[in-house]
Amino acid sequence: MPNISVEKLIQVPIEKQKIEMVERKGLGHPDSLADGIAEAMSRALSKEYIRRFGTILHHNTDKTQIAAGKSNPRFGGGELVQPIFVLLVGRATKSFEGETIPTDRIALKAAKDYVRNVMSNLNPDVDMIFDVRIGEGSTDLKDVFRRKKGEVPLANDTSIGIGYAPLSETEKVVLNVEKRIYNEFRKNEKAVGEDVKVMGLREGNKITLTIAAALVDRYVNNLKEYDSIKIDLASFAKEVAREYTGREVEVFVNTADNYETGCIYLTVTGTSAEHGDDGSVGRGNRANGLITPCRPMSLEASSGKNPVNHVGKIYNVLAEMIAGRCYEEVSGIEEIYVKVLSQIGRPINDPKVLSLKILPKSGVDFDLISLKARKIAEEMVGEITKITDLIIEGKISTF
Repeated sequence: MPNISVEKLIQVPIEKQKIEMVERKGLGHPDSLADGIAEAMSRALSKEYIRRFGTILHHNTDKTQIAAGKSNPRFGGGELVQPIFVLLVGRATKSFEGETIPTDRIALKAAKDYVRNVMSNLNPDVDMIFDVRIGEGSTDLKDVFRRKKGEVPLANDTSIGIGYAPLSETEKVVLNVEKRIYNEFRKNEKAVGEDVKVMGLREGNKITLTIAAALVDRYVNNLKEYDSIKIDLASFAKEVAREYTGREVEVFVNTADNYETGCIYLTVTGTSAEHGDDGSVGRGNRANGLITPCRPMSLEASSGKNPVNHVGKIYNVLAEMIAGRCYEEVSGIEEIYVKVLSQIGRPINDPKVLSLKILPKSGVDFDLISLKARKIAEEMVGEITKITDLIIEGKISTF
């Protein structure tokens, strides 16, 4: 059985702490674009390896970088002066069993397709320059043989995965405000781009949201329209927030705007990557879609790592899933924090340690909670290889 440690946590629950800070970078933010492109490449390579060889070969595409372009936005429609530069970096198996695999072409197509799917006003063929610098990787034949026999992959790194549950009200507000701006508000208001960053601050029982939203110039005719869109966006965010909290909520949008000087957050493509804002894999949201400095966080870049044996990805997903199941299925848990440590060369279903830290509700039997949580953790570690399929199918987000 895996080395599982369960201990009672003694601390003030996050909801009762005076200050809480939470951030989410939307899909069009340069860091999120880098994450999404890296993950899209990994999924595409994984599917192609499976199609050709029946198994996923070694690869990692988690070093993707975005260098900002230059633009001249203006009401009614401006122009992109210098394309956004994207460096596709990583390692991939390019030949196996005498067969050459067009990995660079597969990765490039996946990267461009991803941009087309998530961005409405950014054309990857014209507005972006892609440089594919994916190095040669090698797949261990013994490892492939072991997996084809049904054996569990060996960890290719010594790393830590972290997860927790439940999300606090502030975390739910931040997460859902950004997602619903992307999926709902933008359907009726084309002027709002995909680069929306939401910063949440809770001070006691007051939540303040500061939203940075890139507006697309071709859909905005003047400053009056720009201001009206900001007002509507703030109102929408506040309505969404009310669904997740009864606390007071205040919303600010594009607070750096200076109407007198004409300095406003207007873009040509809907992302700050068009002018001055670079992006890197792993600098944005963690595996739960949030940046949460008031909680334990892993610094691993989950996106782009291979989904077979790279524990920097798999263990972050696993930790989130264990925490979520324990909270949902074991009554009496106030908060639960899960940390999973791998050891390179060790089977991924045999972590060096799996730590469950549980903050119980008042008056509950901790020994009983501990037993139930341990059982769930053991079960999920035993089924860890299922995470690979969920990631490849796009059923699990890594950012």
